Amino acid sequence: MASRKRRLVGDSSEQDGLQISCKKPDKRHVAALILARGGSKGIPLKNIKMLAGVPLIGWVLRAAVDSNMFDSIWVSTDHDDIEKVAKAWNAKVHRRSPEVSKDSSTSLETIQEFVKLNPEVDVICNIQATAPCLHPYHVKEALEMITQQGFDSVFSVVRRHQFRWQEVKKGSGEFTKPLNLDPVNRPRRQDWDGELCENGSFYFTTRDLIVNQGLLQGGKLCYYEMLPEYSVDIDVDIDWPVAEQRVLRYGYFGRDIPEVVRLMFCKVSGCLTGGRIFLSLSGEEMVSINTRDTMGIRMLQEEEVEVVLLTSVEDPVAQALADKLAKRTGCQVLQVGMEPMDALNPMVEQRKLNWKDVAYMGTDKPDVKCLNLAGLSAVPGDAPVVAINAAKYTCHSIGGKGAMREFAEHILLQKQKAKSQMSQDRIDRSSF
Repeated sequence: MASRKRRLVGDSSEQDGLQISCKKPDKRHVAALILARGGSKGIPLKNIKMLAGVPLIGWVLRAAVDSNMFDSIWVSTDHDDIEKVAKAWNAKVHRRSPEVSKDSSTSLETIQEFVKLNPEVDVICNIQATAPCLHPYHVKEALEMITQQGFDSVFSVVRRHQFRWQEVKKGSGEFTKPLNLDPVNRPRRQDWDGELCENGSFYFTTRDLIVNQGLLQGGKLCYYEMLPEYSVDIDVDIDWPVAEQRVLRYGYFGRDIPEVVRLMFCKVSGCLTGGRIFLSLSGEEMVSINTRDTMGIRMLQEEEVEVVLLTSVEDPVAQALADKLAKRTGCQVLQVGMEPMDALNPMVEQRKLNWKDVAYMGTDKPDVKCLNLAGLSAVPGDAPVVAINAAKYTCHSIGGKGAMREFAEHILLQKQKAKSQMSQDRIDRSSF
């Protein structure tokens, strides 16, 4: 898939204006390690729960892969379902032992076990699965502090502007005291640098520190500061919908996300109709289309996105019904074979577009190639696993019940983000 290209070494790309090169400055084996235990007291199987259309762990795996900085990328887990998701994202799996899979087990104990079983690893980059707004350039810049600048360990922080007060127990008769401010000279936010707090996104360290000193943070120690908008911690942001909105706005969606989608292909069966065709007593074919989905199509058309509806030879729609669909939605309706790419490539080329400028919504195995290639791709929430693994976005809604509208909103949000970024790029900061 376009945003999940597994290039671990020997390639380069640009992200957010930063040249990301995978040229290794030294010969040490650098491994990314994501800890994902199956047990979760708050949210069952939280590490693979869908967040903004992607399994939670998928966000950091995508950033790790696209950083091009690792010789190997691992997920450490004790759960079969998490192992399946990790492998679907082409990560290696460290099947942790029961001894380090308890509620009382620490991250350090799990990492020590991993290092013992993988003696070739020299630098361990523990990336937290609960940090879905991590970007490749965060990983690259932090890791270079170890591989190029000589630090032994680097961890991520965020700057907080919060005044802290001493806690006192009820009934103790004690009075609270300020911990980081003088109430007489209470500073304004703009006059105070704030404090650096761990944000839990990652902890990078050397094998020597873990094995010989039992430390994740030690030796020549350095922090890497991340902006607050990228410091989303699901362990803290318990409200999942709020976390989703943050990720949709600040998450990393891959290298090939288009600035503007010009053309969208959408399967009728399974996306607009829920995969059902009704037959009347007289033998007439009927389909049910949700008005939310037709509104989603109109929203795209108003933003000059051409929408083409696709029917399949495997699930044909009568020509009369296709004509009605075209009239109601204002879209061209095209029948495609078992390889939709064969019919769609000429349309993309005719419009002088690349597939990165195309959005595709499909439902099953025949759609996999298009889901992989399109700049933005999605499947309804009830799609089979083979399609979900190929898509860049999995809708909450199921086919025929608002999935098209949801994907349309996602496309328009990405367009809004691109416009905002272009506006920022045009700002002349030299005059500030």
